[in-house]
Amino acid sequence: MTETFRWFGVNDPVTLLHIKQAGATGVVTALHHIANGEIWEVEEILKVKNAIEAHGFEWAFIESIPIHENIKLRKGDYLKRIAHYKQSLINVASCGIKKVCYNFMPVLDWTRTQLHWKLDDGSTALRFDKIEMAIFECYILKREDANLVYTTEVLQQAKQRFSEMCAKEKQQLEDNVLKGLPGTVDDLSIPVFKDMIAQYDSLSHADLKANLSYFLNEVIPVCEAHGIVMAIHPDDPPIDIMGLPRIIKSEQDLEDLIGFIDSPANGITFCTGSLGANPDNDLPKMIKKFAKRIHFLHLRNVRRETNGSFYEDNHLDGSTDMYEVVKAVLEVEKERQVQWPMRPDHGHQMLQDLDSNSAYSGYTAIGRLKGLAEIRGLALGISRSI
Repeated sequence: MTETFRWFGVNDPVTLLHIKQAGATGVVTALHHIANGEIWEVEEILKVKNAIEAHGFEWAFIESIPIHENIKLRKGDYLKRIAHYKQSLINVASCGIKKVCYNFMPVLDWTRTQLHWKLDDGSTALRFDKIEMAIFECYILKREDANLVYTTEVLQQAKQRFSEMCAKEKQQLEDNVLKGLPGTVDDLSIPVFKDMIAQYDSLSHADLKANLSYFLNEVIPVCEAHGIVMAIHPDDPPIDIMGLPRIIKSEQDLEDLIGFIDSPANGITFCTGSLGANPDNDLPKMIKKFAKRIHFLHLRNVRRETNGSFYEDNHLDGSTDMYEVVKAVLEVEKERQVQWPMRPDHGHQMLQDLDSNSAYSGYTAIGRLKGLAEIRGLALGISRSI
């Protein structure tokens, strides 16, 4: 595996010098200041690329070129937005960057209800709490029919917990769900968010998959012509939330994806956290099954709970057997003579990073450094035995 680290640009408190000290050789980033659906111009791409290379790094993966909501909905000016996306792909390829991560999640990317959930050792983690999600949907967002997607037990617990929450706690939950994303340029309010999700009211899982297929059949030929690979990130969490369909969450979904267009450029970002939150997924098996389509690895671990909640555990702990995952990765790499770019993901806030809330949630320096070191050690031990 090629070790990489995510960087959110010049405003990121975790600097390129910090990343160098972590031992990574590649940087994963994007043009976070460019609005979704607009063209990434060559001049802007080169500014970031030159800064990365000045520190001795390779821009290993673009994460990501975001997809405009009109493309996901296939409505409005979606043809113009697809044309912009194609031009952005051509421009990044002309700058020598040919690996692009993206996702097709409606409205929000990953969603958590807590960004600083305290662990027993005093560090904090990201958490998705099913009860708090029900509180957000039923009592803060007040989404119609939200109660139909939760069990009676969850709804009863949500009602009780909401009655005990103060105004500050309710506002914090709202902020965590709507404003917790790192690198986002959007500042969502409840009215704006309700309007955004309302656009998906009549869109089924099959409809959204059809729209993804349409998009890929438009852009993959451009990728093939310019030597680019696309790698979709799984949905996080891998369940429908707020009435929004999730369509990349399982082995079957990845099979469907590959069937949309038969091309090596139509690939996968294999995220062990997103896929690992779905208890039905056998990650080592999926790594071997989709080996030819995996282009990028996100290695992290979640601890699943019986009611559907989960939190970000240590990279080598949690519900996913990371030994078997890394072993499967190294066996595939050895067999295929490839090295996949890999980055640690969603580290804990710990040590000196606890003294500052300036870093993006899940993307503090020390927690990810710890995760990278653990994965590096595990990989070294396994590589000596296979």
